Amino acid sequence: MFDIGASELLLIVVVAVVVIGPKDMPMAMRTAGRWIGKMRKISGHFRSGIDAMVREAELEEMERKWREQNEAIMKANPVLPDLNQMQAPNGSEAPSLAHAADDVPVVEGDARSEGAALPTDAKKPSAQAEMHLPPPPP
Repeated sequence: MFDIGASELLLIVVVAVVVIGPKDMPMAMRTAGRWIGKMRKISGHFRSGIDAMVREAELEEMERKWREQNEAIMKANPVLPDLNQMQAPNGSEAPSLAHAADDVPVVEGDARSEGAALPTDAKKPSAQAEMHLPPPPP
């Protein structure tokens, strides 16, 4: 950082021993060590504060980009209305799914004409079948 070589460091130590004296040198080194420790602590605190501000700014930018992309996707692929919310062309509401099976004609030999019960899972269509969605990934 300061590019102090070995010969320059030796010169500083010799001058410090001559000026301060060998008797007070340990106390001067402790004081210098404390100052260096405080400066490192302050610089580390300052650096962590700057890093936190940078991360927060990056997070805000990412959230803004996400919102813009989400809006673009939603405009390109609008959400389709539910079957119960759709209206028939003449203005009346579309029939519900519960009555859709009643409109199907009964054919001879069909399980409904013979009084056989349908399986419980076949009586009510699932939400995925209504919306034509693939099953969720495992």
